[in-house]
Amino acid sequence: MMHFAYALPMAETNDEKKARLAQALRDNLRRRKAQSREAAQEGTAPPPPADGQSD
Repeated sequence: MMHFAYALPMAETNDEKKARLAQALRDNLRRRKAQSREAAQEGTAPPPPADGQSD
């Protein structure tokens, strides 16, 4: 296995990765809920998820 010096500063612990992912998921959920609320007020269907995932 090859190790590169430039990859070392990018190394993170699993806890840091999990925390970053959890925050991103919370932010995404908040954004999607806000979009749904706006669409409900306007009487239109919410747009499909931009990331290609279904609910």
